[in-house]
Amino acid sequence: MGINVDLTVVWAFIIAFAVFMYVVMDGFDLGIGILFASFKVGEERDQAMNSIAPVWDGNETWLVLGGGGLFAAFPLAYGVVLTATYPLIIAMLLGLVFRGVAFEFRWRDPRHRALWDIAFSLGSFIAAFAQGVTLGAILQGVQVENQAYAGGWLDWLTPFSLLTGAGVVIGYALLGAAWLIWKVEGSAEAHARRLALWAGAGTLVAMAAVSAATPFLQFEYWKRWFDMPGVLATAQVPLLTGIVAFLFFRKLRGGATAAPFLLALALFALGFAGLGISLFPYIVPDSITIWDAAAPERSQIFMLVGTAIIMPVILAYTGWAYWVFRGKVGTHGYH
Repeated sequence: MGINVDLTVVWAFIIAFAVFMYVVMDGFDLGIGILFASFKVGEERDQAMNSIAPVWDGNETWLVLGGGGLFAAFPLAYGVVLTATYPLIIAMLLGLVFRGVAFEFRWRDPRHRALWDIAFSLGSFIAAFAQGVTLGAILQGVQVENQAYAGGWLDWLTPFSLLTGAGVVIGYALLGAAWLIWKVEGSAEAHARRLALWAGAGTLVAMAAVSAATPFLQFEYWKRWFDMPGVLATAQVPLLTGIVAFLFFRKLRGGATAAPFLLALALFALGFAGLGISLFPYIVPDSITIWDAAAPERSQIFMLVGTAIIMPVILAYTGWAYWVFRGKVGTHGYH
């Protein structure tokens, strides 16, 4: 039993890591899509697209790993969560399909480039918003009876889930703007810097609003955040968030290029840590723990061997891709 508990925690961290990697890596190219319409047609938009051309499809590897890992390691949670959020998952996948198709066709079908630009922006917004609403739906809890989803088709649609949806859209916009500051030049960089200022402020407001509302969703959340002596540890999350936010705006105004993006990633990491504090050890809040949802021990061991081989390979080729395509990008590609 001891090894089963240990393996379950290990798998929980693997899934959490994969989800976080997807959020931060696909988040910035979704953010670029969200902001795309605000850039001038021509050089600015071309630079924005070129900045993610070598990496955008590889970033979505983490979505497959996170979703596939959840299905394999925590099948009960996979069944409950997907059943509760099917409309959102379908919307997210359709958004990703539209933006992927638009990304390729805007270069190969110049006559209809304006249409493909709209599809790219709209698909990015829908995918980001659906992800945020899904997060809110999970946080507020789903109705479970006899280890199956027992709620309605639209139980996910609440003011709180809409708030988290808007928060994720704004947060992805921040990542996209910060990435463009790092990667593009000229008027596109200046515009991205202005966008990052507003998106940074909006992200902090959204984080504060979600953080203020979350403890009131369930009493367990309140206890995890405010009971003594745990509050001495949990209080460090908002404190560090304030410090990182201060450094972000300072570097942004100081003309830094890479630092705003790295600090935006740190903000997301702190937000993710806050989610972990609220949820752990539940995978479906207040209904199913990670141990309740875990696959049999032998299955976990078998999958862990494969993951120990595959994940370093993914990390290696991802790191190599970002290294090869480092530096600023122009209208015709990387310098």
